[in-house]
Amino acid sequence: MANAPSERAKDLLKALSEGSGVSGYESMLEPLVSATFRTLADEVSVDGFGNVYALKKGSQGTYKVMLAAHMDEVGLVVTDIDARGFLRFTDIAGVDQRTLMSQEVIIHGRREVPGVIGTMPPHLLKASEAGRALHMDQLGIDVGMKGEEIREVIQIGDIATFKRHTYELLNQTFAGKSFDDRAGVVVMAVCLEELAKRRFRHDVICVATTQEEVGLRGAATSAFALHPDIGIAIDVTHASSPDTNVSIELGKGSAIALGANIHPAIYKHFLESAQAAHLPYQLDPIPGRSGTDAWAMQVSQAGIPTGLLSIPLRYMHTSVETLDLMDVVHSGKLLAEFIASLPENLEEFLCF
Repeated sequence: MANAPSERAKDLLKALSEGSGVSGYESMLEPLVSATFRTLADEVSVDGFGNVYALKKGSQGTYKVMLAAHMDEVGLVVTDIDARGFLRFTDIAGVDQRTLMSQEVIIHGRREVPGVIGTMPPHLLKASEAGRALHMDQLGIDVGMKGEEIREVIQIGDIATFKRHTYELLNQTFAGKSFDDRAGVVVMAVCLEELAKRRFRHDVICVATTQEEVGLRGAATSAFALHPDIGIAIDVTHASSPDTNVSIELGKGSAIALGANIHPAIYKHFLESAQAAHLPYQLDPIPGRSGTDAWAMQVSQAGIPTGLLSIPLRYMHTSVETLDLMDVVHSGKLLAEFIASLPENLEEFLCF
């Protein structure tokens, strides 16, 4: 059916993925995120740091459960414009530079300008240079304009994002850019849809956070402002690919984290919720820092009991990040089951 959860999730994932919003420039994506949440939540707001909040009120409202997924993406920034009109650049937030050659990009200057990333063709390389990996300082963005013309629309400091449409592979598998972590925003939307069908006690605040890729900053500011009783981060985790030995796999459900960054009672409740709802799940042991919004949330103010739910993802920080759509849908349903089954008194979650 056209309005099935997986279809709605696919449409939202495609829209968010193809939008632009490099770390620090999430305001470009905020209208779409806010509009999406307004159809699902009781209240939507944006703070001074660009975080988008969506409140879904529980029947009891004594406790607050914060969900966080970051909406920023990795990208590029123009560092120089040479006399011939080629743009030099560096990355923002850790682009995999091995994948940059031949990418199509959009430079967000006074207007959007299309470009391609190029370098010296193989015919002109020395034998000793052939087959070597290229660094960013050997690449340039070609926009088809001369230097003086370029400077009328592009300046040093303008950002660039990858031009990439989501691409559907087989078996509900999709490839595209910025699934890290806009797939997590989709998970929160699915969760809110599911909660609309159920009774739940505690207020839920979904936060699409900013600047995660450059230091978990949006999670730190929003968790401090909300001071929730429980915090759950939704992010991606590395999935098995041709060149890895990773145990997490696409299509086998959410990866439930456990370790120092995770409150034991929250981990336990996630397991019980997945089992009760017959939802697939995987275990993701993290011995120390998770590198996600959960890390910032856990140590906000006097400390917040924190959990982490991750979507298996291949080829992270490239323009062909790959996931299984059903892992996204199942993650949203698991979050809803987790929230709806929380007891009236959360004392066991608020202490060790």
